[in-house]
Amino acid sequence: MNTRVLVTGATGFVAGHVIVELLAHGYAVRATVRDLAETKKRAHLADHAARTGADLDFVAADLTRDDGWAAAVAGCAKVLHVASPFPATPPADEDELIRTAVDGTLRVLRACADEPGVGRVVVTSSLAAIAHGHRDDAVRTEADWTVVERSPAYQRSKTLAERAAWEFAGALPAARGLELVVVNPGMVLGPLLSPELSTSHEPVRRLLSGAAPGVPRVGWSTVDVRDLAVAHRLALEKPQAAGKRFLCAGSHLWMGEMAEVLAAEYGPQGFRVPTRPLPDWLVRAVALFDRGIRLTVPTLGRIERVSAERARRELGWSMRPVEETIRDTAESLLRQGVVVRPDGPAAKASGRVVPARA
Repeated sequence: MNTRVLVTGATGFVAGHVIVELLAHGYAVRATVRDLAETKKRAHLADHAARTGADLDFVAADLTRDDGWAAAVAGCAKVLHVASPFPATPPADEDELIRTAVDGTLRVLRACADEPGVGRVVVTSSLAAIAHGHRDDAVRTEADWTVVERSPAYQRSKTLAERAAWEFAGALPAARGLELVVVNPGMVLGPLLSPELSTSHEPVRRLLSGAAPGVPRVGWSTVDVRDLAVAHRLALEKPQAAGKRFLCAGSHLWMGEMAEVLAAEYGPQGFRVPTRPLPDWLVRAVALFDRGIRLTVPTLGRIERVSAERARRELGWSMRPVEETIRDTAESLLRQGVVVRPDGPAAKASGRVVPARA
């Protein structure tokens, strides 16, 4: 019988790719959704499993409720906790965002601790739990933690949730033998598996659709979702990963550099990709009326310097070129109908951003 792995947040962008990666490597996957009756958002995964003959089933469990988690982990040897709120705009209630992230993580871990068959849990954290609130520009590694007192709500939520996970695991009796591994990705780009957008796709969508009048002075350390899915599988498999964090992100990428890649590829096809820099004062002015832009204001001019050397060295992990990731992200937005070609039919989707659970 194949090893059964639980993946939380099946309809999320990252979780979907993790599920596909695990199925391709012979794992049986159980995946959580908030509502079993809502089949549309997971149809692409069910179709994939049916086409490939893979072992995939879905169970109902919600990060905000206790019920469902014991049944979800029952019979699983390993658990990948990927689900976590990722708002597309500043949250109306910052405390609620943080509570959901922290309490949801602890609900999953408690269920795992109570299930004797679970030997390892991999938690998807974020570079947001490592690189924010510092007053120097040093290269960040797994040894660093975000300074919550100087960070926005999302960064606080990821930091506090990860710290809670480590504290919980550290308090378990040694005889329990529950191993914790944490993956800390940067800005996650890469191809969509369905028309549902995650927050991380918004910069590419705005540029490719021409919705942005110019390019703000923002940037990120990025990672391709397909490479990130591999990192999760390796974190699940490698014995030496136990008890460690793994930062998974490449060199800093300015949004202007992203725009140049898209303009070179799609400009000749009739797309009007903006490449003109926007001054910081104008971005701040627009942010007063655009909640999506408002999230970028705290990071204007900020450079993320990180090292993924531990993941390379200890997991044998690697990343593809970021230009390939940007192009493949754009192609998937077109293929899914999120962005319309200049001479193409009406979009299949409105392009609205759906807050992710990954």
